[in-house]
Amino acid sequence: MTVRDLSPTTPDPARRRLLAAAAALPVTGLAGGAWAQGSDKPEKEEVRIGFIPLTDCASVVMAAVLGFDRKYGVRIVPSKEASWAGVRDKLVNGELDMAHVLYGLVYGVHLGTAGPKKDMAVLMALNHNGQAITLSKALADKGAVDGPSLAKLMAANPREYTFAGTFPTGTHAMWMHYWLAAAGVNPLSGAKLITVPPPQMVANMRVGNMDGFCVGEPWNHRAIMDGIGITANTTQDIWKDHPEKVLGTTAEFVRKYPNTTRAVMMAVLEASRWIDASLSNKLKMAETVAQKAYINTSVDAINQRILGRYQNGLGRTWDDPDHMKFFNDGAVNYPYLSDGMWFLTQHKRWGLLKSHPDYLAVARQVNQTALYKQVAGAMGISVPRSDFRTAKFIDGLVWDGKDPAKYADSFKIKA
Repeated sequence: MTVRDLSPTTPDPARRRLLAAAAALPVTGLAGGAWAQGSDKPEKEEVRIGFIPLTDCASVVMAAVLGFDRKYGVRIVPSKEASWAGVRDKLVNGELDMAHVLYGLVYGVHLGTAGPKKDMAVLMALNHNGQAITLSKALADKGAVDGPSLAKLMAANPREYTFAGTFPTGTHAMWMHYWLAAAGVNPLSGAKLITVPPPQMVANMRVGNMDGFCVGEPWNHRAIMDGIGITANTTQDIWKDHPEKVLGTTAEFVRKYPNTTRAVMMAVLEASRWIDASLSNKLKMAETVAQKAYINTSVDAINQRILGRYQNGLGRTWDDPDHMKFFNDGAVNYPYLSDGMWFLTQHKRWGLLKSHPDYLAVARQVNQTALYKQVAGAMGISVPRSDFRTAKFIDGLVWDGKDPAKYADSFKIKA
């Protein structure tokens, strides 16, 4: 695929048409937002976007590598970060303009749940699926290969069992909490939960610092390749087509730089569409993000699971149709209000929120649905009819967003 390297001073006519169409539409996502009319020129032409070394940073990286950013008049500067706490702090203090970031982290910052409080914005979802629960090979050798067998082993051999997530309010912590509870293990009283940055998971398991972890790829597959862990469940087993990382920023940035925000969203959406368009594009993406500047791992740690080719480390192999998706004909990227609300229900379930928030009001503040509809409409990308979607979880419970307080209180195992 050839992408012209266009400078903002010689804009692509297609880019101008898209941005002009978007700029002509009203925005209601941020209260009091004043949106520039007329000029589609991005107010800020260089945009620093933080990312953590994970396969699902790919759409941000490829938007810059393939030149989609310049097509829309901006320059994306991917910034490799060491931890999600670092991403949070740099978003809050303005060192980063945007980030490839955990869905629940954005909500945690918006409500001041895990650190500083600042009004935040979810611009779009970056991917569905593609994380996993890894258990140590030592546990697997004793028969713990999934949730029920782990619970049985823990009951028969009482000791302190340690499991890791990547950030207290983030997706991986919530998947690990939910998975343990679905197996009958209270993650607060029956286990020890720690926070470890994604690239450090495998090294920490190797030296025995944890019994299991939940993280994004390629680190689950890397644990299998290194012979130290097995995949007990994928996160799509927990919730098929679950939201994972988002393109996040502050509400202040969206208000101050509306044209820039739209341009970046268009570039990342185009990269998302490019990745999912073909097998060869996925393999090209794997070769790119495996490089030292990004994930810093071998290509073979990445390129199997992005194609849905899974192995569990115990001899089982399968093709998973619900592997990591970046676009999926536009189904991935819409920032459903119900998705954001679900993370809030889990924050309440596990005591991160002491009382029920106004779930819908918070989701409407954070998730920029009107802005996304502008951008998607200008690019010819379909959007869903509703801001809510229904999902059935690994424990059989159904989430539809209709009564979040009742849902959050309905779990037998909670804080």
